[in-house]
Amino acid sequence: MNGFSNWMELKFVPVAAKIGSEKHLVAIRDAFIAVMPITMAGSIATLLNVFCRDLWAPGMLNNAAVPEAMNWLISINGNVWWGTNAMFALVFVFAIGYHLSKAYDVNPMAGGLIAFSSLLAATPQGVEGTWGNIPWQYTSAAGLFTALIVGMIATLIYVLLTKKNITIKMPDSVPPAVSKAFAAIIPGTVAIYVFGLIAYLVSTNAAVLGASSLGDLISLYIQTPFLAISQGLPLVIISSLFVGIFWFFGLHGTNVLAPVLDGVYKVALLENQSAFQSGVAVADLEYIWTRGSFDAYAWMGGAGCTLALVIALLLLSKREDEKAVAMMAAPMGIFNINEPVMFGIPIVLSPVYFIPFVFISPILVTIGYAATFFGLVPPVFLEIPWIMPPVIYAFLATGGSIAAAAVSLFNLVLAIFLWAIFVKLANKTA
Repeated sequence: MNGFSNWMELKFVPVAAKIGSEKHLVAIRDAFIAVMPITMAGSIATLLNVFCRDLWAPGMLNNAAVPEAMNWLISINGNVWWGTNAMFALVFVFAIGYHLSKAYDVNPMAGGLIAFSSLLAATPQGVEGTWGNIPWQYTSAAGLFTALIVGMIATLIYVLLTKKNITIKMPDSVPPAVSKAFAAIIPGTVAIYVFGLIAYLVSTNAAVLGASSLGDLISLYIQTPFLAISQGLPLVIISSLFVGIFWFFGLHGTNVLAPVLDGVYKVALLENQSAFQSGVAVADLEYIWTRGSFDAYAWMGGAGCTLALVIALLLLSKREDEKAVAMMAAPMGIFNINEPVMFGIPIVLSPVYFIPFVFISPILVTIGYAATFFGLVPPVFLEIPWIMPPVIYAFLATGGSIAAAAVSLFNLVLAIFLWAIFVKLANKTA
């Protein structure tokens, strides 16, 4: 085990650290974090409508009086959802332009605005022959991959031209805000025109390409295949496995893999939410596994289901050092903060806890995946604050499913049992 740890520390960790600090991946991660208040507001609006409207529908509680009485709130929630998750791609493209520009040390506000305008320039207009209307499927999570690709390329064009000093330079006497705005004119115009041209070329060659817009082209050849692959159990297991491996070596696994976890599985979550908002029944939602599924069924207390470890330590450990750490970490573990356990026990680089920390999560995601696949629980379709305590998280993220809460509780108990085996082993270790 020591030889394996030494090899991983020598060969794997430096590569993983470089990946985790790569500026483009960091910009993507930070963009997802930045838009979290928006997606959270949209999810809260959808969740409120579950309890105000959908719970009382025929086949459920079958009481029309409650939705009628709460119609005012249902309408407000619809407005909030329209301004948040229905516009997710527009919000995200600004965030990616901002953070990528910031990473290259150029004007981030201009970068965000240029990325935003470039996406609009590449978005088709018109609904049933009219002009000037943008279909909302291009602005919602369905357009995320397009927003990501357009935002990255447009911002890099802006950065490249700015770094090459292909800008309008103003005298030093001009206020800085005016000078920065003029400096972005040429790079911004070039970037926006590039995507205006691409949109034109795609639309005029639709018969050859099989898509009439850039967004449709990316969805057809990139987004749809990626989402299809992400729904297979092997990739779900591999994702949870590598999060554990990164964490074991002291790297924030969920941050390192954020481009995958958020770029793919969060799209699936928001697509499920949009479908539900459009009237699709929960049981008929397209995507089995979404970003919140990891938190609902596996990462209770944090990656590796460390809340189960805390409970196992409090119940079984005879080592005063571990029990002391567990006592201090318990309140934070309930809210899915596991750094005190990771670095206090420590789990990082611990040969005793390597196996449970890395391999318990894949076991738990397999159970959660199977329960969803066979229809025992509905798919996760609501984004819930990550600090929501386990079991309650699963209940809310699935729109109030008691079965989902039961599976989450079962996984937590199973994880306690599995962690307990290694806690007893640790009792025999100095």
